Amino acid sequence: MSHRAAPDTGLARRVTDVVATIPPGRVLSYRDVAELAECRSPRVVGTVMARNPTGETLPWWRVVTVQGTLADHLQAEARERYREEGTPLREDDRHLVRVDMDRALWTPDSPGA
Repeated sequence: MSHRAAPDTGLARRVTDVVATIPPGRVLSYRDVAELAECRSPRVVGTVMARNPTGETLPWWRVVTVQGTLADHLQAEARERYREEGTPLREDDRHLVRVDMDRALWTPDSPGA
């Protein structure tokens, strides 16, 4: 059983606000979200998103690792969403979904944008 503390609601709100602004077909890495949300760690971003304490529906598939991947168990659903949104993809040597970070990375004008 995990005894990790739940992320504070202010941090959760900042993370979810950033994630909610990512446009369809574009992505940010967990590290990017952490920087924009003034969060101490990309892992905390993952925890906030997994627990989603704000209860909002988040476009979770738009937040990926810096290599453009998601966890294996999310691959099938993410692939469908990427196709719907026209997100640029690459297939890696294991035939997993990999976002083309050169083409899909979103750069907001400012942290609050």
